[in-house]
Amino acid sequence: MPAKKLKPPAPLTVRDGDVLLLVGTMKGLFLLRSDGKRRRWAMTGPFFPGSSVYAAALDTRAGRRRLWAAPSSMHWGAELAWSDDFGKSWQRPATPRVRFPESSGSALKNIWQIAPGRPDRPDTLYCGVEPSALFESRDAGETWTLNEGLWNHPHRAKWMPGGGGLCLHTVLVDPTRSGRLTVASSTGGVYRSDDGGRSWQARNRGVRAEFLPDKHPEFGQCVHKIAHHAAQPGRLFLQNHWGLYRSDDGGDSWQDVANGVPSDFGFCIGTHPRDPDTAFIVPLHSDGFRCTPDGKLRVYRTRDAGASWQPMTRGLPQKDALETVVRDGMAVDGLDPAGVYFGTRSGKVYGARDDGRTWELLREGLPPIVCVKAAVAENVRVRARRRLTRAA
Repeated sequence: MPAKKLKPPAPLTVRDGDVLLLVGTMKGLFLLRSDGKRRRWAMTGPFFPGSSVYAAALDTRAGRRRLWAAPSSMHWGAELAWSDDFGKSWQRPATPRVRFPESSGSALKNIWQIAPGRPDRPDTLYCGVEPSALFESRDAGETWTLNEGLWNHPHRAKWMPGGGGLCLHTVLVDPTRSGRLTVASSTGGVYRSDDGGRSWQARNRGVRAEFLPDKHPEFGQCVHKIAHHAAQPGRLFLQNHWGLYRSDDGGDSWQDVANGVPSDFGFCIGTHPRDPDTAFIVPLHSDGFRCTPDGKLRVYRTRDAGASWQPMTRGLPQKDALETVVRDGMAVDGLDPAGVYFGTRSGKVYGARDDGRTWELLREGLPPIVCVKAAVAENVRVRARRRLTRAA
């Protein structure tokens, strides 16, 4: 019998102020929408059915409402697609635009991160890819170039693949300091540029590499995720392959903050949009058993910059819940109180609209979730009104 065609996803109506969750799975992208109260969620998808989607983003700079997604198939490889109408239609170039030059001797395996640039540079975008490399676009995604400074770094040839491959999975754009970019690679570690990507320095001092003879090398750490605070980007939190850390100097040094957590192994990490001392993690048992400890699904929250962590359990299963949350599986929106969300490899999406205290199961039965991004769909005029309201 011929293959049965899937029905196209139902259109999703999105208004200014709505919260949008971009949920990337191993079998396509799903979109969840709610108003600012975040009590009821509508869902549509899958987009790109059958393709894994490890990266997605919403770009609202310069009045845009552009969704970005990175579907990847075993037959056609990875590509970038975009939609200006919240998924009603997608643009997919005939020839992939993110690709290595022939002189590099490498080929694109996957796109792990899509990051809009600074607000004052609305046409700048970044992609973190596998094999570990950074690509940049300065024309809103029309063309992409390989960042030669990082690609030609003398350390790169010595980077080794982690369990998920040799991937550059995190790109942090400093909103307060022009030219500062921070990236994380498995297993290169953390690297930072202060000159717009022309040169890069390893920033791993204090982060251990448990699996190496030298536990504190200059580079080679298996960093799983880093996150910074939007208004205080010098404050970063890092989840390592064994190790939980905080930096107060933009990554120049790191200190261990695994205080009171059942395990310092994990992948995801999220930071609060207003309080730089508040962060969220989902610990896993170990690298050999990558499931929640004791079958209890718990989000651990710190409100004192990692001096202590408390389990947030209300609404989450505390028995027989052997779940896994991967590196990009957690997101935090910018509302007050903040909404915190995460997705599991078993296809469940959880959300809390009260700074992480009370959790609800938003959706279940999805394919394995590998990416969750949260964004507020508002244009420049709406953001300006909100700033004036807060100031008043």
